[in-house]
This record gives sequence, C-alpha cells and structure tokens, in this order.
Amino acid sequence: MTVQTVKILSELVNTPVDKLLTQMKDAGLPQTSVSQEVSEAEKEVLLNHLKRQHGEDEGSQRITLQRKTTSTLSRGDGGKAVNVAVKKKRTYVKRDDVDDEAQKQEELVASRLLEEQNRLEEERKLQEAAAKAKAEADEKARQGAAVKPVVADAGAVNDTERNASVTGAVDPVESPKQPKVEKKASKPAVEHKKPDAAPKGKKGPVRNDSDKEKDKPRGRNHDNKRGSRVNLNGDDENRRGKLGRKGKKPASKQEHGFQKPTAKIVHEVALPESITVAELAEKMSVKGAAVIKVMFKMGAMATINETIDRDTAILVVEEMGHTATFIDENAVENDMIEAIDYDGEAIKRAPVVTVMGHVDHGKTSLLDYIRTTRVAAGESGGITQHIGAYHVETPHGMVSFLDTPGHAAFTSMRARGAKATDIVILVCAADDGVMPQTIEAIQHSRAAGVPMVVAITKIDKEGADLDRVKNELVAQEVVPEEWGGDTQFIGVSAKSGEGIEALLEAVLLQSEVLELTAVPSSPAKGVVVEARLDRGRGSVATLLVQNGTLKKGDVVLAGLQMGRVRALLDENGKPIESAGPSIPVEILGLDGTPDAGEEFIVVANERKAREVANFRQGRYREVRFARQHTAKLENLFSEMGKDEVRTLNVVLKADVRGSLEALIKSLTDLNTEEVQVNVVSSGVGGITETDASLALASDAVIFGFNVRADTSAKQFIERESIDLRYYSIIYNIIDDVKQALSGMLSPDLREDIQGTAEVRDVFNSPKFGLIAGCMVIEGTIYRNKQIRVLRDDVVIYEGELESLRRFKDVVNEVGRGIECGIGVKNYNDVKVGDKIEVFETVEVARTL
Repeated sequence: MTVQTVKILSELVNTPVDKLLTQMKDAGLPQTSVSQEVSEAEKEVLLNHLKRQHGEDEGSQRITLQRKTTSTLSRGDGGKAVNVAVKKKRTYVKRDDVDDEAQKQEELVASRLLEEQNRLEEERKLQEAAAKAKAEADEKARQGAAVKPVVADAGAVNDTERNASVTGAVDPVESPKQPKVEKKASKPAVEHKKPDAAPKGKKGPVRNDSDKEKDKPRGRNHDNKRGSRVNLNGDDENRRGKLGRKGKKPASKQEHGFQKPTAKIVHEVALPESITVAELAEKMSVKGAAVIKVMFKMGAMATINETIDRDTAILVVEEMGHTATFIDENAVENDMIEAIDYDGEAIKRAPVVTVMGHVDHGKTSLLDYIRTTRVAAGESGGITQHIGAYHVETPHGMVSFLDTPGHAAFTSMRARGAKATDIVILVCAADDGVMPQTIEAIQHSRAAGVPMVVAITKIDKEGADLDRVKNELVAQEVVPEEWGGDTQFIGVSAKSGEGIEALLEAVLLQSEVLELTAVPSSPAKGVVVEARLDRGRGSVATLLVQNGTLKKGDVVLAGLQMGRVRALLDENGKPIESAGPSIPVEILGLDGTPDAGEEFIVVANERKAREVANFRQGRYREVRFARQHTAKLENLFSEMGKDEVRTLNVVLKADVRGSLEALIKSLTDLNTEEVQVNVVSSGVGGITETDASLALASDAVIFGFNVRADTSAKQFIERESIDLRYYSIIYNIIDDVKQALSGMLSPDLREDIQGTAEVRDVFNSPKFGLIAGCMVIEGTIYRNKQIRVLRDDVVIYEGELESLRRFKDVVNEVGRGIECGIGVKNYNDVKVGDKIEVFETVEVARTL
C-alpha cells in the first residue's frame, strides 16, 4: 500500500495544505505538518467530520465530489492567453442501494399496471350491468309499466365492485327480479389516487399497452362505446351514460355544484338616505342598464353614476320585484357613542357662567377685575371679537367664565355661549340702558333655558340711572327679585370693584339651586369653544369639559375632526396633565380646526374615531355639493328675466373659527338682488400663496382678519397686483365691503324740475311754426333742457325745446316773472293755458 502524507492527500483532493491541516485538527487528528502520514482510518474520520459539517449523517451511502481544474487557452494570433476554469461535480452511490432502488421501482410499476387492469375490468362490468338494467327499463316502458329509476351506489351492484368509484356509470333500475337498493352516500372502500411523480433525475414508470390505449382519442364507435372515454383519475365521462336517453342525470360525487334557479330570486335591498344607480344595481344583482331602463319607463332619466334619493330607490326596487329596507347611516357613529360608559360617582362641579350683553357695556372689564388681569386693554378697537374662556378660584369657590362678543355680527357666537353655559350674567350699562344686543342676549338665554343674573355696570359713572335700566329690563320681562321677580340684579363697577363680591355670591347661589354634578372618572365630553390654526403648533382648539376628565393622550372626536391629544394648556398657556369638569383647556393634536360650538367626546378606539370622522366629512361634502347643484330647469327660466347680478369675490382668512363664521355671515347679509358677496375661499390661519393664486384666478379681493400673508404670498401678491387688505376690527371690514357694494349698484335716475312757464298766447312763425308766448311762473327756463307740455296738469307731450327768445333776441335762460317765446320742436298743438315744464335727469348714487 502506498504511504500517503498530508501533502499528497491535499493534492489528491485539490485542497490547500493549510486548509486541510485545519480540517484535520477540527476532526481531532494528530497531524500538524505536511510530511506526516495519514492512514485509511484517519481518512474515514476526516470524511465523516466533513459530512457532518455539510449536513450529512455518517450512515449515508452517497457522496458528492466537486473538482475545479484551470487550463490556459492560447490564442493563435499571438494575443494574450485566456485562463479557462472547469468545475466538475460527481456523485457516488453505493452499488447495493442503486440495485435496491431499481428493484423497488420495477415493483411499483408492476403494481400500478395491475391496479389499472383491475379498474378497467370493473368499469366494463359496471357498464354491462347498466346497459342490462336500461334495456329492462325500456322493455317495461314499452309494455306500459312505469318503472321508477333508483339511484344506487356503485358499490352496491356486487361485492367485487365495492372497491371502485366510477362516476360515468348509469344508475341501475329497479326490476322484479332485482331487489330495491337504497341510496347510499358511503365512501368507496378503495380510492384511486394519482400516481406519485418519479424521483427527480430518474425515469418514470414504464407505460404498457393499456396505458397507451387509454391516452388514445375515443371516437363514437371505438370499442363499441359510443362517445365514452376514461380520464386520468379513472372517471368515465360517457355523456350518454350520464344523462341517459331520457335526460335523467344519475347521482355522482363529482357533479357540478351549481343549479340553475327555477324561480326568480327576491333580494332584500338595504337603502341608505341616498344611493347611486350603480350601487343600487349591485344590491339587486342586476346590471346598471336594467335599472336605468326601469327608471326611464317610470319617467326619471338618470345616469349610472347619478345619486338618487331613498324614495326614488324604493320605487325602483319595488318595480323590479325586490323588497326594500332602510339602513341607518349613523349606525357606526351611534354604536360608538352608545358604547361609551359615563357611569360613575357624581360629585359637585363648578358652574360655567357666560357673560353676555351689548358692545362696550363693560363685560370684559368686569372679568378683568375678577381675574385681576388686563384683557380688555389688548382688545382691538376696545371690543371683544373672540370667545374667551377662563376659570377663576374665588373665596366662594371656582367659577368658569365665557366672555362673548357684544357686536351685532357675533350673534351665532352668543348663541353658542348660551348653549354651553349653566348661568348667564346679563351685563347692562347703567348710563346706556337696554340696547339691541342686550335684548338678543335675553332671547338667547331664554331659548337655551338658562337662568340669568343681571349685572348693571358703570354705576359710578356720571349719568347712571339704575331705575331706568330696571324699568327697561322689566319691559323685556326680566323682573328683579325686589319687584317680585326671580332675577337677581347686582350693581357693579369694574373700576372700583364695588358689587363684585355680591355678584359672585349671586352666581354661586344660583349654582347651588341648580345642583350641578359631574362624573370625573368617566371619559371626557364637552363643547368646542374656539379653534385656530397656529403656524408652529398646528390646530389649537379651546375645549370646555362638561363631564369626565380629559387627559393627555386621549383620542378626541370633535365634529369633522379627530386626533390624539399631544398637549394640554390652560388659559394662561401653561401645560397641564388633565382637565376635569367645568375646566376650559386648549389642546394640540387634532387633524383640523373644528367648528366652534361642536360637541367633542373622548373615545377608546382611534380607528373607529377616524372612521366616524371620515363619514361625517363625506356627508358634509355631499350636502355642500347638493347645495351647489340646486339649479333646476324652472329656476333657470325664472332667472332669465332678471338683470345680471354683480358679484364681489372675496378670499377670507381669519385667526379663529368663531370670527371667521361671524365675518362670513355678516358679509353675506349684505347681499341684495343686484349685488352680492361671494366668499370664494375661507379658512383659519395665515394667507398663503395658494390663497393668492385662488384670488388671482377668481378675480377676488383678499381680506386678512388678524392674520398676515407669508413671504411667498406677499411676493406673489405684489407681482400680480392683487388687492390685499388687513383688518383687526370687524365693523371696519363690514363698512368697506358695504361701500364697495354700494359702488357696484346702478345709480338711481331722478328728474329735477328746473322751471315752469304758462302759455298766454300762440303766434305763427314762418320759420319755427307755432310759437308759444309764455310767462315764467316758477324757476328758470333753459334752452338746452328737456321739456314737457302739460294740459290740465296731464302730460301730453315730452320732447325738446327748439327756440327760446326774449323779444327778437335768442337767450339761453329766462327767469321767473319774465315773458318769453318758446318754440317746441316737432309739436304744433300748443294752446293757451298749457304749461311748459323744463326738467333735467340727475343720477343719484345708491347705498346699501
């Protein structure tokens, strides 16, 4: 035996010496140098170690060797030689295993061939039995005896046929010589399976003549079986055997599951408030064209994407033979709200007080003294234009205040303040008395069912008359307690502080009567007081918590907007962790600015909150779209006779939602039949380049109320010469718009009578015809003015004055009490006693 060293072994296996020594060391062999010998046993140990590393066990009888040879290919043209690498992979298997595997393969092929022969024999027997039974049934039919076919399992014919399942056999028929076989659904004893695929890299089973015969196409007369063929799964697909001569279909386990309906299917169609024609057709499982056809027959023309109301959809559904039911579109919203648990221990809460009254009657100054702040000094124009929310700790307890604007434009804001409050403080100045907004505040508080406490301010001012104020309030059915009524009247002064303590005591006494309670442990709910868009922080909403506790991280749903609370701030801008009942708080994190006055709730599931918010937004868009497309044919005809309406387009941006709402309402209230304000776009936040582009496209004016344009918007506005105006006081913007609309109005035409002359005599002139000798009895007669001829104070002619003479001289005007001759152009029927009236048409500018 040749002695092999480590170096020789490395050359044989084409492995570097260093790598081979490392592998031998890992295998536990003692070789450490290239000159040491390697025995056969050590080679076996090394081989088993390498097998384990490659995932093979020691008992495997298969080994794969990979060799790589490199040769140099020289080019005939003397160019650079090319190195060619050849990789060879060879697998060695023990001979005994190969022989055993070939023998097993031959046995498997033989067994499959035997099974196939048995299956074909069984099929032949079943077909013969079926043909015999069919012949007997036909014979009976000819003799007039009705024979009822009985569906029998294929395994119930004889014992041998129980081991096969053939789907193409015809059911045996009941005969006098054959007992009735009950229908069974039992599984056959033996199921034919598809032969397993041959192992990869080896030949499949040998096909015999029967297999080849099976793959041949079957004609109508092949093997005396008309149109029959056998598929690979052993199923007979003889169509005549399946359906029979009279079309009767036998029972089969592999029949198609679909059955054509014998009667019309009536669908129960759930209808929302509105639905498109395509959605309605889908609910009834019909094509959209069928629905359009039915609607056309009913006299309603619609397209497939047109939205129809519920009443129309009901008529269509009933016309097509289906049943209509109603669905509640607010089901998701109602389910989410009803799932919120507000149960818990109720405790006493602080009252929410709204201060209402006429503008400049001292509402904010009164709150300033209570809060010891100077809010009124920072108000633009000395008036409040936002709803302010504060809570104050007094010696008598905590009170939350809402300060509402008193300007006439903020009616809706005062209405929201009355709805969100427990008590209303009606402020009325002692020197001014009851004013229009005072009466409006009384009406709002009565409509909301909120008790009032009257604070008569400026009692230390000269000219103050408390009795006059009380009498005027009594005229509005607000009767003080000392006069037998149920309203507390307190005289206060915001400068000296007189009566402030008595006012707070009256408010807290009224809250005691109301017995106000809340559940702090429940999820928070309340009302949106105000909302604005901050450039650095996003949407900032002021909320008044009415029940429960609002915490950082809660999911808030407010109107069309939702979001997770990222931060809570009190009215002074300081961060807090939670806000309990009757506490106003600012929150960050909403995905938009909700409308002031919207109710908010805290929900547990953010996904459902987003779903409800998206649903509300979709419904809001549908309503807005419907309002924009309300023009119908009759409206078009009615508008044809009207003059063109002149429109002032406006792009309006404001700092908060409440002011924006008040501005839009005030501007649209200026509309008339001739001129109107069209708010092209409105929003909360600064003026952007998008707003400027929209204003340029729509030829609109940009109004900024307590907001400014950013740098890009300013450059765009200056480049395109767009009209941009800033305002901080609401009545200034209203006055400017009113003036602009007045300039758009058509002027009024007014006739100004200059003078009147009485005809005393009539002369005939060869050049001018009849000349009326007149006496000017009123005003002045001008030659270049229009005239009227009056007879018995009735206008009989209107035209021009042709000549005006004083004796023989032509004059331009004749004053009162002077005689003159007047020639009327194109009129010769002037008589003595007529009056000639000279007038001038004057244009008079109109105002709103």
